[in-house]
Order: sequence, then structure tokens, then C-alpha cells
Amino acid sequence: MHKSRKEMIAETRAKLIAAARHAFGTIGYAEASMDDFTASAGLTRGALYHHFGDKKGLLQAVITEIDGEMAARIDEVASRAPTRWQHFVDECTTYIEMALEPEIQRIMFRDGPAVLGDPAQWPNANACIASMTGHLTALQEEGVVVSSLDPETASRLINGASSQAAQRIANSNDPEATSKKVVVAFKQLLEGLLKRPGSQPN
Repeated sequence: MHKSRKEMIAETRAKLIAAARHAFGTIGYAEASMDDFTASAGLTRGALYHHFGDKKGLLQAVITEIDGEMAARIDEVASRAPTRWQHFVDECTTYIEMALEPEIQRIMFRDGPAVLGDPAQWPNANACIASMTGHLTALQEEGVVVSSLDPETASRLINGASSQAAQRIANSNDPEATSKKVVVAFKQLLEGLLKRPGSQPN
């Protein structure tokens, strides 16, 4: 059975993203040769330019794919939390701790910011901030978080802090030890949002 044009385009894109993801995750963006990973996907440079514009566009596509996988994993972990507050904390800390995973560490938290700039400006950042704002608004309504807080402003600050935290781990000489310190500090920052500082809500 012949594949439709739409199926062929999707297949070509998927092959290029998979080949680039492997190259970026193992040898890094700067060292990855477009000729090598297009050849490993059985495609040409022309296909890469046609679908993604350039190597940078391909990195953006790889990051979008990994980001979607990270979001699904974070949701899965956070959904097991017994309270909304714990759900919120678990979402943030799970994201930060993912900086320990080699592929995510290299692509999302080292090469991504170096090539594409501040992650707070990436296309996926707005959805993350909107979700966080929703959580904080609900926590405020439940009387868990201080009422004087502006949820969107706080979400933007927390989003920036979690991104910096993950990048600190990714660029550390000892990511494991740094991660432990970073998570403790980050949780202390979040606890400052609670209506009763120093106490966990029920």
C-alpha cells in the first residue's frame, strides 16, 4: 500500500529528529555533523533544510519532543502526590532532578540554552507558566498559599528558578551532589509561599 504524502513527510521528520537526537545526546550539538546524521537516517541535507530550515531548527524540534516526554513523566510522578501542594512541589523538583539524566542534561540544559537562548523564552515556557499559575491560584483559594501573592508573577519567578537550578546541575562537575543541594534550596524557596511559613499544609 502506498503511503500518503502526509505520512511520508511525518516519517522523514521523525527519522531526522531521531538521528539528530541521538547525535546531540551523545556527542553534543557543536560536534554533531549534519552530513553524518542525515546519512544515518538515510536522507540528504536537502531534506533537513526543507523540514527544519537548519541545524538550529532541528535542535528546536528535538527539544520539543524531549520536553513533551518530560512533561508526561512529571505529570505521572506528581499525580501520585497526596495534596495539591505536594503535587506542585513534586512537579518542580522532578523537572530539576531530570538534569541528572545524560541526554536531558546535554540537550535540554547545556546545548539548548547555549544555542537557543533563555529557556524562559522557548515556545513551551508559556504552557508551563499557565499550568503553574493555575496550581498557585487554586492553592490560594484553598488558603494554603499567601493571599497577597500574584500567581502569574510567582509562576514566572519559579519557572526561572527551576530552569537555573537544572542548568546548575547540568553544568556542575558533580551533578549528583549539586542536585541534592539545589533541591533542598529550591524546596525552601517554595515553602516561603505557604501561609504558615515552615509548616506543611495538610
